[in-house]
Amino acid sequence: MAKKEKITVEETEIAIISEKGNDYISLTDMAKYRNADFPSETIQNWMRKRSTVEFLGLWERLYNPNFNYLEFEVIDKEAGRNAFVLTPKRW
Repeated sequence: MAKKEKITVEETEIAIISEKGNDYISLTDMAKYRNADFPSETIQNWMRKRSTVEFLGLWERLYNPNFNYLEFEVIDKEAGRNAFVLTPKRW
């Protein structure tokens, strides 16, 4: 079972979940610092940036043996353009 903790950073509570030796920090909680009512807008803006897409692509190459390189090429070419939108997939 996952162990849940919270830390406070600049008066914002951020959840940390520890599971199987890995720690996961809530991106949504961090985004609430910028926009408490709509943290998803902050995350969506972050995900549109070219540097974020490049980071996510590198992360996937390193840790995802099933990474779809061809599909990522399409995303990578569009990243940073005004019409580009990347949203997280919910499990």
